[in-house]
Amino acid sequence: MPQSDHHNHQASIACYIRVSTSSQNSDAQRTGIERWLRGHGLGSTTVRWFEDKETGRDLLRPAFTALQESIFIGDIKTVIVWRLDRLSRSQKDGINTLADWCDKGVRVVSVTQQLDLSGATGRLIAGVLFAVAEMELEAIKERQAMGIAAAKAKGVYKCNGERRRGYRKADRDKVLRLRDQGRTVTSIARELGIGRTTVYSYLKESDPR
Repeated sequence: MPQSDHHNHQASIACYIRVSTSSQNSDAQRTGIERWLRGHGLGSTTVRWFEDKETGRDLLRPAFTALQESIFIGDIKTVIVWRLDRLSRSQKDGINTLADWCDKGVRVVSVTQQLDLSGATGRLIAGVLFAVAEMELEAIKERQAMGIAAAKAKGVYKCNGERRRGYRKADRDKVLRLRDQGRTVTSIARELGIGRTTVYSYLKESDPR
């Protein structure tokens, strides 16, 4: 293979990393991806790296936007991520992104989930993931409704739905501990049965910048 073709082949591979807050460390994601690259005979310097660090309520993801543009013009044919949930904060948006990329012929690899998706098969799996996400969302809503009903029965909730003064929805330390483990805001909210707004407020308290 000519050197130029080899170079273009390597350049068509992108590695995408996203952390949800400025205090999170992307090392675990980068290490996992680099291990996958070595296992497939690729060096970390022969691929293009895209990394986003979101802070607080800042939804801007310039690296992801640049990645999308590179995919659109055909420069990127393979995207490697640590986990599929790194593609987006929202499960629905992430799965839609996955389906769109598969339609464009882009191969998507999730190294920790051992998924290698492309084409019609990738889109089919994206559809299954979307269905599972919808089921999880409904289950969460049911648990929240049951929790509110139980709280009202104990007199924790006021009639307007607000909690009594001094009652916290979740232990702030648990939110920060899960954040430090690299968990997403959505994942933390689900685990603790609280709203994403509450998670953001705790994160903002710990990192007011």
